[in-house]
Amino acid sequence: MRRKISKKRQPRIRVVVNSQIRYPEVRVLSDTGEMLGMMDSRDAYFKAQEAGKDLVLITEKTKPPVVKIIDLAKHKYQMKQKLSQSRKSAKTQELKEIRLKPFMAANDFESKLKKIIAFLEKGHKVRLQLQFRGRQITKKEFGFEMMQKAFDATSEIAEVEIPSKVMGMKMMAQLTPVKKGKKQNEKNQTEN
Repeated sequence: MRRKISKKRQPRIRVVVNSQIRYPEVRVLSDTGEMLGMMDSRDAYFKAQEAGKDLVLITEKTKPPVVKIIDLAKHKYQMKQKLSQSRKSAKTQELKEIRLKPFMAANDFESKLKKIIAFLEKGHKVRLQLQFRGRQITKKEFGFEMMQKAFDATSEIAEVEIPSKVMGMKMMAQLTPVKKGKKQNEKNQTEN
């Protein structure tokens, strides 16, 4: 049995070109980005044809819309490059989950706390999940104490995004890393 290899789909770039541009007046740019001036869209189309290139709509949000005389393949390539650059520069923040118990030994809690701190320092959000078993649900205050202990231990590097709440037999909370500059400003304000 052969395994099907899936390729990541490239996002299709929709481009309005040549005779699809139907505005009475447009602002025209050359392929180097030089301003050619304002002209009728039909005149701009004929000018692009003379140059052996395409008339591509850059933005329709401005008045009048901006078009560029450029080779269509070159324009699509440039758009793909911009998309890939924006994806590279966007920082992904993952959500990590740590499971706690309402009655944990001190060393178990410390090892979980080290994992929480490591995730927060890497810039990930951390969801704390506390599971009650059996009759432990009658002692919710121990769960709240355990969560508060985790909040206090990570207060320097994280803030509580979602406070502790009980859902069925589970208690959940979420921590998000704090930017260093923001925390410094808060410290300075409390000292003054």
